[in-house]
Parts: sequence; C-alpha cells; structure tokens
Amino acid sequence: MYDVVILGAGPAGLTAAIYAARARLRTLVVTGPMVGGQISQTDQVDNYPGFPEELTGLELSERFRKQAERFGAEFLEADATGVDFSGRPLKVEVKDTMIEARSVVIATGSVNRKLGVPGEDRLLGHGVFVCATCDAALYEDQRVVVVGGGDSAIQEALDLAKFADEVTIVHRRGELRACACLKARAEENPKIRLSLNTIVEEIIGGQRVEAVRLRNLVSGEVTVKETEGVLIAIGWEPNTSILRGQLSLDDGGFVVANGVKTSVEGVYVAGDLVDRVYRQVVTSCGSGCMAAIEAERYLAGGLGAE
Repeated sequence: MYDVVILGAGPAGLTAAIYAARARLRTLVVTGPMVGGQISQTDQVDNYPGFPEELTGLELSERFRKQAERFGAEFLEADATGVDFSGRPLKVEVKDTMIEARSVVIATGSVNRKLGVPGEDRLLGHGVFVCATCDAALYEDQRVVVVGGGDSAIQEALDLAKFADEVTIVHRRGELRACACLKARAEENPKIRLSLNTIVEEIIGGQRVEAVRLRNLVSGEVTVKETEGVLIAIGWEPNTSILRGQLSLDDGGFVVANGVKTSVEGVYVAGDLVDRVYRQVVTSCGSGCMAAIEAERYLAGGLGAE
C-alpha cells in the first residue's frame, strides 16, 4: 500500500514525487516508457530557472529523479496497464501486479501527432522538434519548416520568425485553418512563406536535419527543400487510454479537472493533461507540485483509507 502512486515521470510526475516524498508519504512513481518524458529528448534546455549553464533535457530529468529518490521516492520502470478507481484503496495495474494506493497522481502526458514519414523519429531532438517556445532561439538566422495549418502551427511559426531567417509553413490543404488574425499576421510577415496543398514525404539528414522532401498534392511535383529544422504542429494525443471509464475525459481524451482535482476523490492530474496551452517544463512542475500538495492534504484529512 502506497500513500501516493504517480503515473508518469516527466517534469510533472517527478515534481509530484519530490513534494510527496518530502512530505514523508510513501511514494511510488510508475515511470512509463522513459524517465523525463518528452523533455528527455531535448538536446538543450535554456529556459528552466536556476540553471544558467546549458544542459540537456535528460540531464535535467536525472536531477529531478535523484532529488525525489533522496527523499525516499521509489521508481518502477514499467507501463501502467490499467487502473481501478471504483473503490478504496485505489488500484493501479502494472503487468500482472495490482498496486494499491491511497491517492494517485496522473501525469502521463501527451504525445505529438506524427507525420509518419522516414527520418521523423530518427531526427527527433536533432532538428525535428515540437515547441517553438522551447527551441526557437536555437534556430537564430537559420531556416525552419513548420508542418501544420491550425492556430497552434501559425503561432509557432510567428514565434520562430523572431529568430529564424526563414520560416516555411507546409500545409496539406489549400488554405490555412487558423483564425483570420493569425493568418493575416503570418501573411504579412516577410520571413514567413506558405507552401499550401503540400505534404512532407521525408525528413532528410545525417546527424541533424538537412532538408525535407515535399510533394505538391495538386501538381504532383516533388521538391527537396534545404532546412535546419522541422517543427511538427499537427496536434497532440493524450496518454489516457487506461483512464477511460475511470475518470471524466473530454472529447479529445484529456482529463476533465478542477485545477488538479479529477472527477474521483483522491485522484489528481498534472502536466500536459491539464495544460493544453503552455506545455513548458516549469508549468508542468508547477502543476505537479499542486497535485502532490492536494494529495497530502487529502490524506492528512484521514481520507483514502480502505
């Protein structure tokens, strides 16, 4: 029986582990695929407060983990395969083992939708990226391709244009889906070019991105465009499949929450599952902190027992 079981070991889950373990709650982190989540695939983190020196996302994640372990948090490097929140104690299934918990923090995060083209996975973190706020400064005076045509994609392109020399928006439709105000700003920006009715067929590069192979869906013409970066902005998928029927989810599969509180008492949510706007390490850490404090207060009230 654990006081707190945390699902996910990205910045939100690791911060929740630090706070829960430091509060002397018996804490288990079920890490999922990797410790650090998406940030572990980032080559360079420049905007996390308190670290003026350059460090990788993996290094930052390992520091989070060591801090949580120093306070006594346990780590289980496996995927949760199911949950049962219908009674007390709460239950988390990992393979053939049922783990009991007095409270649970869900920090399983989300994953960017992929193009599914050659080079995409291999070059992720080496020129392929998903967040302009995180990485735009790395592309000062360089060329970047942004794939997508919605509000998020156009905002990312505008953010990149503050640093990059050239930003090309590649969108499979004949017009952008973004709101009129964002479209107007993109069309007026001298650094931004539009490549409509076009798809990316391949991301080319050795150690880093060097070019993309594009195909025009109207003419069928195939071209190779040189670029130093490819930002993929075609949406996000929440990692919530094991929560269906256990928690209230919205139409997109994200957890319905009041702050960090879910529809089940004693179950809290943090990170990208509740933050669909900012998606930064520091905001994920903040929600992880809040989830752990709420769990501590819940347990201090004598709740969560069998």
